[in-house]
Amino acid sequence: MQRIILIITLIGFLALTAVAVWFHGVWGIFEPHFKSFGAAQVFVDLIIALVLFMVWMWRDAKSTGRNPWPWIILTMLTGSIAPLIYLITRKNLKDI
Repeated sequence: MQRIILIITLIGFLALTAVAVWFHGVWGIFEPHFKSFGAAQVFVDLIIALVLFMVWMWRDAKSTGRNPWPWIILTMLTGSIAPLIYLITRKNLKDI
């Protein structure tokens, strides 16, 4: 059940990302975050959350015998997409 929820979330987020890139381009996704302190706060909050997830993912990958580097690099390039895929491909979601 958890995996299904993650897959649905990933598909929805990929669709939203595709539409955003189609209409605004890659830079257009980031541009609004530099126009106000409020928008910058949301962007920095996302970065903090992703860094916290990368720390957890690093430790989890090491403890489960996975190489953490591809996941860390993909997270830095794709944001939340890589962590969602990491969780979907994790063998035992009940250990989380």
